Amino acid sequence: MEVKDYMTLPYTRLVQEINDESGHYYYGRILELDGCQSTGDTLDELYESLNEAMEGYLEVKLENNLPIPVPEKPSSYSGKFNVRLPKSLHQRLAIEAEKEGVSLNQLVLYKLAL
Repeated sequence: MEVKDYMTLPYTRLVQEINDESGHYYYGRILELDGCQSTGDTLDELYESLNEAMEGYLEVKLENNLPIPVPEKPSSYSGKFNVRLPKSLHQRLAIEAEKEGVSLNQLVLYKLAL
């Protein structure tokens, strides 16, 4: 495969809006490609710079015959996983869910999505 082929694959882009001591900007990364990240003052700038970063990342990997991860299909995942946690944390989460009037599952999903 060539760079252009990889660029068409449905990689997962994670975008965050940042407001910190350096100002307001957007940060993005390609989850499957470790270290492939960029920033931009606007979303359009971010997507453009992230695509440039991705292209450079892929070129280096291909030039050096290094493996390139490909995105997995969402159908590869069931949407379920088990987590073991301390009884005290389980208790705190159950109490919080009850106070909020939601199931423990809904509360945990909300907290993971933050």
